Amino acid sequence: MDFYAYMLRCSDGHYYVGHTDDLDARVAQHQVGAIPGYTEKRRPVTLVWSDRFAERDQAFAAERQIKGWGRAKKEALIRGDWEAIRELAKRRPVLRDAASPSSAAPQDERNPSSPRLVTARPEEGLSPSTSPAASLRINNSEGPSRRTPAIVLVRPQLGENIGKAARAMLNFGLTDLRLVAPRDGWPNPAAGPAASGADEVLERARLFDTVAEAVADCAHIYATTVRKRGLVMPVVSPQEAGREVHGHAEPSAFLFGAERSGLETEEVALAGKIVTVPVNPEFRSLNLAQAVILIAYEWSRHRELAIPTAVDPVEPRAPHEHLEGLIGQLYEALDAADYFHPPDRIRATKNTIRTILTKAGWSSREIQALRGIVRALAAARRS
Repeated sequence: MDFYAYMLRCSDGHYYVGHTDDLDARVAQHQVGAIPGYTEKRRPVTLVWSDRFAERDQAFAAERQIKGWGRAKKEALIRGDWEAIRELAKRRPVLRDAASPSSAAPQDERNPSSPRLVTARPEEGLSPSTSPAASLRINNSEGPSRRTPAIVLVRPQLGENIGKAARAMLNFGLTDLRLVAPRDGWPNPAAGPAASGADEVLERARLFDTVAEAVADCAHIYATTVRKRGLVMPVVSPQEAGREVHGHAEPSAFLFGAERSGLETEEVALAGKIVTVPVNPEFRSLNLAQAVILIAYEWSRHRELAIPTAVDPVEPRAPHEHLEGLIGQLYEALDAADYFHPPDRIRATKNTIRTILTKAGWSSREIQALRGIVRALAAARRS
């Protein structure tokens, strides 16, 4: 059986990257809105790139990598301009770890703390001669401290608000800013003056199309919202969240929604916990920078006391991209088994499944075991 990594261009100009074992059928599902989520709201969609692999894991590795690329690099891939891809990787490294991080090249001698370029091995099915997805990848293990959480701004509206959030971050030593589909695009000239000198944060900011892509490398995800949106999830205060992050050995992230609407239910469902600020119930209006500075302050306050918590699992918690692979595989198996009924409850049912799996805190080994179980059950049903 062949497997495919693919990229769609949506009606709003954004790109969607996925993987499948039946390319024609999957693209058709996206085109008619049969797959709830990102592309359903952005139709019509057009297939602009695909590549074939012998193993599902190889296709998934290509999907993970390309999702972390910026627009220019994705469009170079669509054109087949490998030289442009290599040049963009040198000038604007993005967050995406390799399928095999052991094959790292030497670090930049001028900047020992810079990310490292790595080249895929042909046996992984990602040959540089046939697939640019494999030729230029980033190992981020030499970047910021793993206990420094990422701040993820989801659909921020004004450049000024992004700049103010960056200023709030740097006040307390946070520099990992990730932007998901900012309304006015990125870079935004209005962000610089509002940042009041926090240029380091803005220059390192990374752009993503979806929340899932932005938190792919994170094992502990906190959604900041005042509404649980019907999801059964643990709720903690900023103080509790700040203390917990210091006890995690794996990367963490805080999600902040758009200024007017906040996070969507599907985005909150990606998190393991909700963070709620105990503000005046009769006046809950916090702007984006205020929300960021509250979280940053509480994280900073516990920095000197940071010690691993006794409740951490023996095995490291899996990054979110591994969990996302399991959830996607389970959705496919359940869909093939005609599990999702009635149609108007599909989205809510999927959110429930997602929160059940997210709260468990699986290790990568456990996720691999679960994926094997799902695969075996699906194969038995087909036979």
